[in-house]
Amino acid sequence: MKKEAIILLNMGGPNNLEEVEVFLTNMFNDKNIITVKSSLLRAFIAKMITFTRTEKSQEIYRQIGSKSPIVGHTKKLVEKLQSRFGEDVVVDFAMRYTPPFASEVIERLNKEDIEKIYLIPLYPQYSTTTTKSSLEDFEEQYHLMGGDAILVEIKHFFQNQNYNRAILQRITERISADECPNFDIIFSAHGLPVKVIERGDVYERHVNKHVAILTNMLKEAGMNFNAVHLAYQSKVGPMEWLKPSLEDKLKEIKSNGVLIFPIAFTIDNSETDFELDIEYREVAEELGFKDYRVCECPNESDFFVDALVELYEKMR
Repeated sequence: MKKEAIILLNMGGPNNLEEVEVFLTNMFNDKNIITVKSSLLRAFIAKMITFTRTEKSQEIYRQIGSKSPIVGHTKKLVEKLQSRFGEDVVVDFAMRYTPPFASEVIERLNKEDIEKIYLIPLYPQYSTTTTKSSLEDFEEQYHLMGGDAILVEIKHFFQNQNYNRAILQRITERISADECPNFDIIFSAHGLPVKVIERGDVYERHVNKHVAILTNMLKEAGMNFNAVHLAYQSKVGPMEWLKPSLEDKLKEIKSNGVLIFPIAFTIDNSETDFELDIEYREVAEELGFKDYRVCECPNESDFFVDALVELYEKMR
């Protein structure tokens, strides 16, 4: 009997300290991240970056349990999503830079009688560095491994109402409506080099639209923050990145309290658990904030599951 499959795609994260080197090597070997034309030059750059960053990155992961939380949360999300379908739909996930890789998932799929595969990258806003990279990786591997199912893809879902309900739920878990006037909220997005945007990447526009949608939802829910901000985190290297940086934004805010929501991530990872919750907490304390709070990502939220079901049904 013919089946369908839903495959969730994400960047991945080390499952142990030994995989940190694998993660960095694969990420900086990605032609959508390091955009030089020569694959040999890209491999050399990746090797140099990995050599200089592995030890420091391992120390980061030691502080959050010696692994990324991304795979654990994704497994729970897949289990919840699978429970919503019968045996005719296979739900699985593949990571871009760490196991389980696309090839592992495709090997399992090729043992089933799959007619259509629905690819859902777990990035709310489209970017060549994330969405395009994950879709290309899976599709290239799938055809190389002889798959013949029809591949159907979605490229963004930041406008999905159920997904945004999941975000609102995470915000209300961290703060009450009565507290909001004493807090600023910052939607923190993963940064990108400006040159990526200048090449036509729509990520910045999608993020801005997403912040506008969420700002309206907060007002409708009676969550009246002192102010709503957008900032960018995770800058690497000397080139110009999207602004304002999260640190600069924190320096501007005069409130005693600030709430951070990681708007570019659906699943918690080192950028949320370490960078936002540990590194920037220290920055906020040094700046004199009396209350600094970080929201969880949607992770395996029921609203997020509802959103994925809805996306699948619209793709059919």
